[in-house]
Amino acid sequence: MKIILCGKGGCGKSTVATLLARAYEKHGRNVLVIDSDESNYGLHRQLGFELPEDFTHYFGGKKGAYRKFDDKGYLFEDKWHISDIPDAYLTGEDGLHLLAIGKIAEAEEGCACGMGFTAKKFLENLETGESDVVITDTEAGVEHFGRGVDRYADVILMVVDPSYESIHLSEKVCDMGRALGKPVYLILNKVDGEQADLIKSTIRDREDIIAEIPSSPEIMMAGLKGEALDMDLPEVETVVSTLSGDMI
Repeated sequence: MKIILCGKGGCGKSTVATLLARAYEKHGRNVLVIDSDESNYGLHRQLGFELPEDFTHYFGGKKGAYRKFDDKGYLFEDKWHISDIPDAYLTGEDGLHLLAIGKIAEAEEGCACGMGFTAKKFLENLETGESDVVITDTEAGVEHFGRGVDRYADVILMVVDPSYESIHLSEKVCDMGRALGKPVYLILNKVDGEQADLIKSTIRDREDIIAEIPSSPEIMMAGLKGEALDMDLPEVETVVSTLSGDMI
């Protein structure tokens, strides 16, 4: 199963990705987390891992990936499985690993399009087994839709925080995801009861809300300190149950 997480900046995509990854790991699944956000440096810390080498380096960097595709018409010569990923581009532990597509490291190094292209082609050519769960944490906004990354997901999860822009971004995500023929589900994050009620009364696609994760001082403090998250939340188990049982 391939899951893509999206949402506005600061909505908690990386936190939800981490909590889902840990939940699936505890269920005995083989989990790969893909960091496709070229500017965020928090996901690996929340997982408790070191940041691995940029996966784009395997193809000679951002420009190298384009050249390889232009020369041969494809980036991957064969289908890949999680076990085919070279160890140099992974960090983690048995049952849970992190792959980072790439980060913008220097001023004026160019745009991140090569990283988006690499993420798209990797997800397109990655074959998953019955026990595999691939969770892709995307950059803020909807550029990954424009790059075509979401076409290769089995399900799209939109993380909605208590903000006007997040509510309205969810409508665009739902529309674009469904245009691709993908199921889209909403996760309300960092909400209390009154906020959740207001969002549900305002949001257009309220029937697709599958979980409400409350604001947590423990999660906020761990994020502030750059510490690992390993929390059992019933709301996250609800997401796992929905995706693993009712939908896929």
